[in-house]
Amino acid sequence: MLLKEIVDARRYAFYDTAADWEEAVTMSCRPLVDTGCVTPEYAEDVIRSVRELGPYIVILPGLAIPHSTEHPEHALSTAVGFVRLKEPVAFPSDHEEDGVQLFFALSAENKEEHLKNMRRLFTILSNEELIEALKGAESPKELLALEEKFLFPQLYLLYLCYSVLNFLTTVHQVLHLFL
Repeated sequence: MLLKEIVDARRYAFYDTAADWEEAVTMSCRPLVDTGCVTPEYAEDVIRSVRELGPYIVILPGLAIPHSTEHPEHALSTAVGFVRLKEPVAFPSDHEEDGVQLFFALSAENKEEHLKNMRRLFTILSNEELIEALKGAESPKELLALEEKFLFPQLYLLYLCYSVLNFLTTVHQVLHLFL
């Protein structure tokens, strides 16, 4: 479960404000820097990419996924970090009134790992209620509670289906022994 992994690895931070989007990107990468997942230059890679390509990291209203593949040597391991700003920060775009509060910074050792990060993040990104609740989170304890509230029921259902499938497969195999 991604939020639990982020909390356990201490790759999270909660801030009130950022002076601008560039500081917000730097702040969002800080948990990855502090835990040795990326070099300090990684945030500059992301900022440079946003300057060149536009705010490609803002993928939903209020949510950005800072990442860069520009200098792979700056990504030391595959990881996801989380930062919440109390006050949204505007990115240069046609919709500057839509500020960003949530940041899931990604680092990946290669493109395959980057895609794995994106797949893991999809469960969170596809849950609008969870995204709204994350905007109010103020502690790692709250992150864990939100994961349990919003994601645990989905995972439990998947586990239950998997268990039933395994049981039916076993029954099928046993029946073949006797028939």
